Amino acid sequence: MTSDRKIIFYGKHFAEFYVEQTIVVQEKIEFVLKIIRTVDKIPKKYFEHLSGTKGLFEIQVESESNIFRIFCCFDEGNLVILFNAFQKKSQKTPTQEIKLAEKLQKEYFNQKLEKQKAVEILLKNQKQNTSDKKSKR
Repeated sequence: MTSDRKIIFYGKHFAEFYVEQTIVVQEKIEFVLKIIRTVDKIPKKYFEHLSGTKGLFEIQVESESNIFRIFCCFDEGNLVILFNAFQKKSQKTPTQEIKLAEKLQKEYFNQKLEKQKAVEILLKNQKQNTSDKKSKR
């Protein structure tokens, strides 16, 4: 079964990580991202909830003997937001990487909420202006 997820980057962390990688690693990342975009039930080998977090997931990429992790979350069902990434060098995921992902996730949703509030105010003002013009006629 296929899916139609959209993937976006939040901030610069993932993009900076990506451009520093070799072409082989970039191709492997693209391969895994394509699976996430198109496969309905993503295999656990590539995508897993990060335990101890609220809605944070890790994308798992292996290239040769190297292991990479990309932190992300879902928004509005089929939208995947990529935050930060790193090369995994030990069994344990570095705490600072998890904390950064949690911080970026919080920033993303706070910015989204602020934008929604601004749009609501704008629409309310626009509606009020329209009503004022009609009553002056």
